[in-house]
Amino acid sequence: MITINSYVKPESLEEAYELNQKRANRILGGMMWMRLGSGRVQTAIDLSGMGLDQIEESEEEFKIGCMCTLRQLELHKGINQYTDGAVRECVRHIVGVQFRNQATVGGSIFGRFGFSDVLTCFLAMDCYVELYKGGIVPLREFVCQKRDRDILVNVIIRKDVRKIRYVSSRRTKTDFPVIACGVAKAGEEWQVSVGARPMKAVLVTEKADERNAAEIAEKLTEQVTFGSNMRGSSEYRKALAKVLIRRQIEALMEEC
Repeated sequence: MITINSYVKPESLEEAYELNQKRANRILGGMMWMRLGSGRVQTAIDLSGMGLDQIEESEEEFKIGCMCTLRQLELHKGINQYTDGAVRECVRHIVGVQFRNQATVGGSIFGRFGFSDVLTCFLAMDCYVELYKGGIVPLREFVCQKRDRDILVNVIIRKDVRKIRYVSSRRTKTDFPVIACGVAKAGEEWQVSVGARPMKAVLVTEKADERNAAEIAEKLTEQVTFGSNMRGSSEYRKALAKVLIRRQIEALMEEC
């Protein structure tokens, strides 16, 4: 059980940032995973009063506030039209609607959880995070950074001409994924993210040429390191990933 000594709802990001510099303090997201842990939090910092729960769309990008819920992603017409339903697919298996009404995008991305469907899907897009002090950083770089005391303010999806698909395999419908894959055709390159391996998602690329889908999937899968846990062995995950990636490449080849 987690114990919280005091609760603060800051009026500015600067105030929230200053509070967050103390190691005993912690920023709240939707509190869906954090509350399942143990320990003592001196001050819980709530960002819900800063208007960071909106999704803004322009001709160039989508800007998603850190306090937006997974349910907002699931229902957003613009994002799902742009991704041909890939974002909706990446969240629809996450527990249930009540859970997705509380879990936040910021928590899903900043946590860099190995099981995160959201991180895996967003990594296959031209995606960036906006940090309060760190500025705008490509998600592929942010994933590799050590966790610090900065604040994730927005997640930005830049619009380009890529086609994207998302697929996962689960032992039961609402369980964590055994393996998850985001597959994108971006110009002359295949960009594939693999999550739940069971480590955090990784992005690999391969040139889009005349090779068939099986050959490309083989090359992409060989770039990924897999591990074992209670949901599956490394060999099983690798075999699953290769099949899922091949199928999505085949589907995208037919469209292109």
